[in-house]
Amino acid sequence: MKGYGQFCPVAKTAELIGEKWTLLILRELLLGTTRFNDFQRAMSRMSPTLLTKRLRQLEKGGIIIRKKLSSQKGYEYRLTAAGKELSPLIEVLAVWGMRWTRGQLSDDELDVEFLMRELQRRIHTDQLPDGETIICLLFDELPKHKSWWLIINGDVVDLCTEDPGRNVDLFITANIRTLVNVWQGNLDIYTALNNQSIKTHGVRHLINTMPNWFGVCLYKDIEPGDPELLKQLAK
Repeated sequence: MKGYGQFCPVAKTAELIGEKWTLLILRELLLGTTRFNDFQRAMSRMSPTLLTKRLRQLEKGGIIIRKKLSSQKGYEYRLTAAGKELSPLIEVLAVWGMRWTRGQLSDDELDVEFLMRELQRRIHTDQLPDGETIICLLFDELPKHKSWWLIINGDVVDLCTEDPGRNVDLFITANIRTLVNVWQGNLDIYTALNNQSIKTHGVRHLINTMPNWFGVCLYKDIEPGDPELLKQLAK
Protein backbone atom coordinates (compact mmCIF):
# COMPACT_ATOMS: atom_id res chain seq x y z
CA MET A 1 0.00 0.00 0.00
CA LYS A 2 1.38 3.37 -1.00
CA GLY A 3 1.60 5.73 1.97
CA TYR A 4 -0.55 8.82 2.40
CA GLY A 5 2.46 11.10 2.65
CA GLN A 6 1.28 12.59 5.94
CA PHE A 7 2.64 12.46 9.46
CA CYS A 8 -0.92 12.36 10.87
CA PRO A 9 -1.22 9.35 13.24
CA VAL A 10 -4.51 8.36 11.58
CA ALA A 11 -2.72 8.20 8.23
CA LYS A 12 0.15 6.17 9.69
CA THR A 13 -2.28 3.74 11.33
CA ALA A 14 -4.27 3.38 8.10
CA GLU A 15 -1.06 2.54 6.25
CA LEU A 16 -0.57 -0.41 8.59
CA ILE A 17 -4.09 -1.79 8.91
CA GLY A 18 -6.18 -0.08 6.22
CA GLU A 19 -5.80 -2.54 3.37
CA LYS A 20 -8.54 -4.99 2.43
CA TRP A 21 -8.82 -8.03 4.75
CA THR A 22 -6.33 -6.68 7.31
CA LEU A 23 -9.00 -5.66 9.83
CA LEU A 24 -10.62 -9.08 9.48
CA ILE A 25 -7.28 -10.76 10.17
CA LEU A 26 -7.04 -8.64 13.31
CA ARG A 27 -10.60 -9.66 14.22
CA GLU A 28 -9.59 -13.30 13.96
CA LEU A 29 -6.42 -12.81 15.99
CA LEU A 30 -8.41 -11.12 18.75
CA LEU A 31 -10.87 -14.03 18.69
CA GLY A 32 -8.01 -16.47 19.23
CA THR A 33 -7.19 -17.64 15.70
CA THR A 34 -3.47 -18.41 15.40
CA ARG A 35 -3.00 -20.94 12.58
CA PHE A 36 -2.85 -20.21 8.84
CA ASN A 37 -5.47 -22.83 7.97
CA ASP A 38 -7.87 -21.42 10.53
CA PHE A 39 -7.49 -17.92 9.07
CA GLN A 40 -8.38 -19.42 5.70
CA ARG A 41 -11.48 -21.13 7.09
CA ALA A 42 -12.68 -17.88 8.65
CA MET A 43 -11.97 -15.85 5.48
CA SER A 44 -12.49 -18.40 2.73
CA ARG A 45 -12.82 -15.74 0.01
CA MET A 46 -9.30 -14.48 0.65
CA SER A 47 -6.61 -16.22 -1.38
CA PRO A 48 -3.75 -17.97 0.48
CA THR A 49 -1.28 -15.75 -1.36
CA LEU A 50 -2.95 -12.56 -0.17
CA LEU A 51 -3.30 -13.94 3.36
CA THR A 52 0.43 -14.64 3.45
CA LYS A 53 1.15 -11.12 2.21
CA ARG A 54 -1.10 -9.46 4.81
CA LEU A 55 0.37 -11.52 7.66
CA ARG A 56 3.86 -10.51 6.59
CA GLN A 57 2.82 -6.85 6.52
CA LEU A 58 1.43 -7.11 10.03
CA GLU A 59 4.59 -8.83 11.19
CA LYS A 60 6.77 -6.16 9.59
CA GLY A 61 4.65 -3.48 11.26
CA GLY A 62 5.24 -4.99 14.69
CA ILE A 63 1.57 -5.93 15.16
CA ILE A 64 2.06 -9.70 15.18
CA ILE A 65 4.90 -12.18 15.53
CA ARG A 66 5.26 -15.53 13.78
CA LYS A 67 6.33 -18.39 16.02
CA LYS A 68 7.41 -21.85 14.92
CA LEU A 69 5.43 -24.60 16.59
CA SER A 70 7.69 -26.67 18.80
CA SER A 71 5.94 -30.04 18.54
CA GLN A 72 4.66 -29.99 14.96
CA LYS A 73 5.13 -28.47 11.53
CA GLY A 74 4.05 -24.96 10.76
CA TYR A 75 3.79 -21.62 12.50
CA GLU A 76 1.35 -19.72 14.65
CA TYR A 77 0.69 -16.00 14.65
CA ARG A 78 0.36 -14.02 17.86
CA LEU A 79 -0.46 -10.41 18.62
CA THR A 80 2.25 -8.23 20.10
CA ALA A 81 1.49 -5.66 22.81
CA ALA A 82 0.93 -3.14 20.00
CA GLY A 83 -1.47 -5.55 18.29
CA LYS A 84 -3.47 -6.18 21.46
CA GLU A 85 -3.93 -2.44 21.82
CA LEU A 86 -6.05 -2.51 18.64
CA SER A 87 -8.78 -4.49 20.43
CA PRO A 88 -10.92 -1.40 21.29
CA LEU A 89 -10.78 -0.29 17.64
CA ILE A 90 -12.11 -3.63 16.39
CA GLU A 91 -14.84 -3.55 19.04
CA VAL A 92 -15.89 -0.03 18.05
CA LEU A 93 -16.11 -1.13 14.41
CA ALA A 94 -18.23 -4.15 15.40
CA VAL A 95 -20.62 -2.01 17.46
CA TRP A 96 -20.90 0.60 14.70
CA GLY A 97 -21.56 -2.12 12.13
CA MET A 98 -24.31 -3.70 14.21
CA ARG A 99 -25.91 -0.31 14.81
CA TRP A 100 -25.78 1.02 11.25
CA THR A 101 -25.40 -1.87 8.77
CA ARG A 102 -27.36 -4.83 10.17
CA GLY A 103 -30.13 -5.99 7.90
CA GLN A 104 -28.36 -4.68 4.77
CA LEU A 105 -26.95 -8.02 3.63
CA SER A 106 -26.99 -9.05 -0.02
CA ASP A 107 -27.15 -12.74 -0.90
CA ASP A 108 -23.47 -12.87 -1.86
CA GLU A 109 -22.53 -11.68 1.64
CA LEU A 110 -24.16 -14.68 3.31
CA ASP A 111 -20.89 -16.53 3.83
CA VAL A 112 -21.76 -19.99 5.16
CA GLU A 113 -18.17 -20.73 6.15
CA PHE A 114 -17.93 -17.65 8.36
CA LEU A 115 -21.38 -18.40 9.79
CA MET A 116 -20.38 -21.94 10.72
CA ARG A 117 -17.06 -20.75 12.14
CA GLU A 118 -18.99 -18.33 14.36
CA LEU A 119 -21.46 -21.01 15.46
CA GLN A 120 -18.50 -23.22 16.32
CA ARG A 121 -16.99 -20.44 18.43
CA ARG A 122 -20.20 -19.33 20.12
CA ILE A 123 -21.79 -22.60 21.22
CA HIS A 124 -22.39 -22.63 24.96
CA THR A 125 -20.90 -26.05 25.63
CA ASP A 126 -21.77 -25.82 29.32
CA GLN A 127 -25.45 -25.96 28.32
CA LEU A 128 -25.03 -29.31 26.54
CA PRO A 129 -25.15 -32.79 28.11
CA ASP A 130 -21.94 -34.47 29.23
CA GLY A 131 -20.10 -36.57 26.67
CA GLU A 132 -20.10 -36.18 22.91
CA THR A 133 -22.82 -34.30 21.06
CA ILE A 134 -22.99 -34.28 17.27
CA ILE A 135 -25.08 -31.66 15.47
CA CYS A 136 -25.61 -31.60 11.71
CA LEU A 137 -26.72 -28.37 9.99
CA LEU A 138 -28.31 -28.72 6.55
CA PHE A 139 -28.47 -25.96 3.94
CA ASP A 140 -30.47 -27.27 0.99
CA GLU A 141 -29.99 -24.03 -0.99
CA LEU A 142 -26.23 -24.53 -1.39
CA PRO A 143 -24.75 -26.16 -4.52
CA LYS A 144 -22.03 -27.77 -2.38
CA HIS A 145 -21.17 -28.14 1.30
CA LYS A 146 -24.85 -28.55 2.09
CA SER A 147 -24.07 -30.40 5.31
CA TRP A 148 -21.92 -29.25 8.24
CA TRP A 149 -21.18 -31.21 11.39
CA LEU A 150 -20.37 -29.80 14.81
CA ILE A 151 -18.73 -32.37 17.07
CA ILE A 152 -18.78 -31.22 20.67
CA ASN A 153 -16.94 -33.00 23.45
CA GLY A 154 -16.54 -31.03 26.65
CA ASP A 155 -15.24 -27.58 25.74
CA VAL A 156 -13.86 -28.74 22.38
CA VAL A 157 -15.97 -28.02 19.29
CA ASP A 158 -14.80 -29.40 15.95
CA LEU A 159 -16.30 -28.38 12.62
CA CYS A 160 -16.27 -30.45 9.44
CA THR A 161 -18.00 -30.78 6.08
CA GLU A 162 -17.46 -34.53 5.79
CA ASP A 163 -19.69 -37.04 7.54
CA PRO A 164 -17.80 -38.18 10.66
CA GLY A 165 -19.60 -41.51 10.46
CA ARG A 166 -21.15 -41.26 13.91
CA ASN A 167 -24.73 -41.02 15.10
CA VAL A 168 -26.08 -37.48 14.82
CA ASP A 169 -27.90 -36.24 17.92
CA LEU A 170 -29.60 -33.27 16.24
CA PHE A 171 -30.32 -32.22 12.66
CA ILE A 172 -30.97 -28.52 12.01
CA THR A 173 -32.35 -27.45 8.61
CA ALA A 174 -32.56 -23.77 7.66
CA ASN A 175 -31.49 -21.33 4.99
CA ILE A 176 -28.38 -19.25 5.59
CA ARG A 177 -30.19 -15.91 5.86
CA THR A 178 -32.43 -17.24 8.63
CA LEU A 179 -29.48 -18.42 10.71
CA VAL A 180 -27.58 -15.19 10.07
CA ASN A 181 -30.61 -13.23 11.29
CA VAL A 182 -30.73 -15.37 14.42
CA TRP A 183 -26.99 -14.93 14.95
CA GLN A 184 -27.28 -11.15 14.56
CA GLY A 185 -30.24 -10.95 16.91
CA ASN A 186 -32.66 -9.79 14.19
CA LEU A 187 -34.78 -12.93 14.55
CA ASP A 188 -35.66 -14.54 17.86
CA ILE A 189 -34.73 -18.21 17.86
CA TYR A 190 -38.02 -19.17 19.56
CA THR A 191 -39.88 -17.50 16.69
CA ALA A 192 -37.77 -19.30 14.09
CA LEU A 193 -38.39 -22.66 15.75
CA ASN A 194 -42.11 -22.03 16.16
CA ASN A 195 -42.70 -20.90 12.57
CA GLN A 196 -40.52 -23.73 11.22
CA SER A 197 -38.05 -21.44 9.44
CA ILE A 198 -35.60 -23.50 11.51
CA LYS A 199 -36.55 -27.17 11.45
CA THR A 200 -35.10 -29.66 13.91
CA HIS A 201 -35.06 -33.44 14.25
CA GLY A 202 -33.35 -35.44 16.94
CA VAL A 203 -32.91 -35.62 20.69
CA ARG A 204 -35.83 -33.76 22.25
CA HIS A 205 -33.71 -32.31 25.06
CA LEU A 206 -31.36 -30.64 22.54
CA ILE A 207 -34.32 -29.17 20.66
CA ASN A 208 -35.97 -27.84 23.82
CA THR A 209 -32.74 -26.26 25.10
CA MET A 210 -31.50 -24.94 21.73
CA PRO A 211 -32.04 -21.27 22.72
CA ASN A 212 -29.70 -21.85 25.67
CA TRP A 213 -26.74 -23.41 23.82
CA PHE A 214 -27.03 -21.92 20.32
CA GLY A 215 -24.37 -19.18 20.20
CA VAL A 216 -25.13 -15.76 18.76
CA CYS A 217 -23.19 -12.57 18.05
CA LEU A 218 -21.62 -10.82 21.03
CA TYR A 219 -23.15 -7.54 19.80
CA LYS A 220 -26.69 -8.76 19.09
CA ASP A 221 -28.17 -6.43 21.73
CA ILE A 222 -26.84 -3.26 20.07
CA GLU A 223 -29.82 -1.06 19.28
CA PRO A 224 -30.16 -0.11 15.58
CA GLY A 225 -29.56 3.50 14.60
CA ASP A 226 -32.06 6.05 13.32
CA PRO A 227 -34.24 4.40 10.63
CA GLU A 228 -33.98 7.37 8.26
CA LEU A 229 -30.19 7.41 8.45
CA LEU A 230 -30.17 3.65 7.91
CA LYS A 231 -32.16 4.15 4.69
CA GLN A 232 -29.60 6.69 3.48
CA LEU A 233 -26.70 4.35 4.27
CA ALA A 234 -28.44 1.55 2.39
CA LYS A 235 -28.69 3.59 -0.84
